[in-house]
Amino acid sequence: MSQKTRQKLIIITGSPCVGKTTVTDKLFNSYENSAFFDGDWAWCVNPFSLDDPRLRNGDKTMSFALSNYLDSDFDYVFFSSVVAVDKTIRENILRGITAKDFSIIGFTLICSEDTLLERHKKRGDENKCSFFWLHLKPCQGDHVIDTDNKSVDMIVSEMKQIIDENDQ
Repeated sequence: MSQKTRQKLIIITGSPCVGKTTVTDKLFNSYENSAFFDGDWAWCVNPFSLDDPRLRNGDKTMSFALSNYLDSDFDYVFFSSVVAVDKTIRENILRGITAKDFSIIGFTLICSEDTLLERHKKRGDENKCSFFWLHLKPCQGDHVIDTDNKSVDMIVSEMKQIIDENDQ
């Protein structure tokens, strides 16, 4: 890695419809030698319930995929997931990563309830909009980015500044 001391695992979390996937995709495309894993697909089950013990298998899937990307010597591994906002679930995922010597930069994206409702409607999702994830406390150490009244480019620029500062 040129002028970097360690690989970076960048965790991006927040409520559904807050902009995680859109922001992560643009951020990922702005860094060479990077990988992007959307962890929400590892939890895509019907019906969805946090109480379903089978979802711990989704944690294992995320750990395995992130380990593979880190072991493949990508400089940046971007990981987007709703469930990574939960401290216990995040710790479980991180504990399962077998790769060594990487640093973690966490981001929690937030917005107002009005903005979330507006984005939910634009997405055309017929499910009821929930504020459950929006009101969870961000994991300690995460950089909290308020996405209200910001373009995707503005959010990405804010995040890039934090990531690039961690490269020095």
